[in-house]
Amino acid sequence: MQIYLVGGAVRDMLLGLPVNDSDYVVVGASAEQMLEKGYQQVGKSFPVFLHPKTSDEYALARTERKQGKGYTGFVCDFGPEIPLETDLKRRDLTINAIAQDASGNIIDPYNGRQDLEKRLLRHVSPAFAEDPLRVLRVARFAARFAHLGFSIADETMLLMSEMASSGELESLTAERIYKEMEKALTSQSPQVFFETLRQCGALSIIFPELDALFGIPAPAHWHPEIDTGIHSLMVLEQAALISTDIEVRFAALCHDFGKALTPQNEWPSHHGHDERGIIPVKALCNRLKVPNPVQDLARLACRWHIQCHKQAELSDEQLLNLLDQCDVWRKPQRFEQLLDVCQSDIRGRTGHEQDDYPQKAILLNYLHHLQQIPVSEIVKAGYKGAQIKEQLTLQRLGKLSELRG
Repeated sequence: MQIYLVGGAVRDMLLGLPVNDSDYVVVGASAEQMLEKGYQQVGKSFPVFLHPKTSDEYALARTERKQGKGYTGFVCDFGPEIPLETDLKRRDLTINAIAQDASGNIIDPYNGRQDLEKRLLRHVSPAFAEDPLRVLRVARFAARFAHLGFSIADETMLLMSEMASSGELESLTAERIYKEMEKALTSQSPQVFFETLRQCGALSIIFPELDALFGIPAPAHWHPEIDTGIHSLMVLEQAALISTDIEVRFAALCHDFGKALTPQNEWPSHHGHDERGIIPVKALCNRLKVPNPVQDLARLACRWHIQCHKQAELSDEQLLNLLDQCDVWRKPQRFEQLLDVCQSDIRGRTGHEQDDYPQKAILLNYLHHLQQIPVSEIVKAGYKGAQIKEQLTLQRLGKLSELRG
């Protein structure tokens, strides 16, 4: 029995990056032998075992045969006779098909180290095309390693394009799509994930609400980049510099969905896109089963980002309504996240990447002062029921008028 460290752990080690998870392949062993040694089996369709002390994953070397449609239509063969090279060949990218033995020797039958040096994401074999999820995985790796200078090999991009046009991507479940997107959103360059999907033709299939923004013009005075799709990815890029929160990054991506619904005769103006955008944001979130906190901020950002930008032009009543609609009294932290999205929106424009966003400090200052108004004093004064809310509103409006001069 021989044990090899494989996959991401070897890749990240060779790149000089922190190794967070260690996966192992076991060659020359049977499931019965693993159980006898105290390993706990966790996989049924193929044998994966947890180490009795470290809980690291150990999988028996295996092959995969495509027998059905989609990413679940595989039959696995495993046994002590399957060599390491055969197991590595079924992996997605050459940089993920490198192994290390117990003595520290590197086993690299598909030139993964060479592609690491070239900063290339290249598929291992034609079997790559059998699993549509790999289109999203490669896009995610492109986002994760973009800051290191990685790009996708031409032949791999061509294969991804063929997979996108084959209809196989439609077999992906909402859960798997969201999981890949979520991982991409945590990366240093999340916009690259969506750029890659658009380049291979997958964006229109998986994220049609975002894809629809490309080719939609905006006023050059406000948006030198013109194209709303490009602007949306620029906003996501800025959001990644401002916040590590997935909620903020996803909301940044979705904030202008309404512009795809603007009648063409009104271009490049997009009056009312904030309200129109709620429908496509909900459609995307419902289809991908986006967690409630993530989709809540996306809807808020879509609906209210314009009013946050124009807070100085709002009346006291309109400003208080903005705060009420954003539920700032119960969720002040989410309002801060919304303002991070708004700041990203302002900076996500060609030539405006360093712009200040004073609205954030101003609105948070207003909120701070309004939070100090004690409801207990209103109750103590004898007001009851709906009168309490009326008096609280009056006091908040009075405070806003005072703060705004």
